[in-house]
Amino acid sequence: MKHHRVARVAAIIREVASETILFKISDPRVHLVTVTRVEVAADLQHAKVYVSIMGTPAQQRKAMVGLQHAAGFIQSQLGDRMRTRYTPVLRFVFDDGIKQSIEISRLISEALGRNAKDQPPDDSAMAEEIDADDIEGDEEDDTEEESNDDQPEKDGIEEGDSESKR
Repeated sequence: MKHHRVARVAAIIREVASETILFKISDPRVHLVTVTRVEVAADLQHAKVYVSIMGTPAQQRKAMVGLQHAAGFIQSQLGDRMRTRYTPVLRFVFDDGIKQSIEISRLISEALGRNAKDQPPDDSAMAEEIDADDIEGDEEDDTEEESNDDQPEKDGIEEGDSESKR
């Protein structure tokens, strides 16, 4: 089967699952759920829906149970939207990639914050800034000289000559 068709079906499943979870499911266990991605089998009969759930681990487990119970409803919504022979069977998988990226970002900012506080100011960096300012000043002088050179030459034709030729 062609890859672009599987990708289109995955995009539709992601969209329908997101809309259904956000607007149509009234289960109190299912909240703060984000559909991150969908993987569809080549035969279009099975799909893994990866979800990110914000909250405590207990809330995440409850939300996963709620999603498993609502899978049939989400599949029916998907069947209404897709016109295929088979509606894919949905399986929800917890995706903690977002939480891991937040944790990594926190660690990086913490490490950079510590390094900025621990290191004394570097004199060589200050010298480079001064040199850069001196260079920029020199470049301004060059641009003034070049601006005079950029004006087009009239090739010996005066304005009066061009009017008389019309």
